[in-house]
Amino acid sequence: MKLHELAPAPGSVKKAFRKGRGPASGNGKTAGRGHKGQNSRSGGGVRPGFEGGQMPLQRRLPKRGFNNYVFAKRYATVNVSDLNRFEEGALVDAGSLVEIGLVKKTLDGIKILGKGDLAKKLTVKATAFSETAKQKIESTGGKAEVI
Repeated sequence: MKLHELAPAPGSVKKAFRKGRGPASGNGKTAGRGHKGQNSRSGGGVRPGFEGGQMPLQRRLPKRGFNNYVFAKRYATVNVSDLNRFEEGALVDAGSLVEIGLVKKTLDGIKILGKGDLAKKLTVKATAFSETAKQKIESTGGKAEVI
């Protein structure tokens, strides 16, 4: 058998029925769509899931699954460059950050981020540190203590 000899079994392939082709076929004129109305028009009909204005099923059903938003830790963030406001050798903790105005609320703790440069030796006590922040604090001779 060769590729050009392949053919479907006789009678298995039926020619597509074309609607709207004259009155003799029984499917001419309105082509089975009826008279007038939304569904008789081209492009007519409603989108999938539309229930005629009734609240659709996908909106009536309750949402399922877990969302961590309520339980997620939210940190007040401070950049390393902002710590230059403190004096050399000072102890930086949540209280001193609120006092100086860098943080309004401590939320679930304070996280020190590594943006900018630090020029002073400080002892920083915070809930969390980014890796770069820890390196920058310790490179000036200061301490980064996790509470």
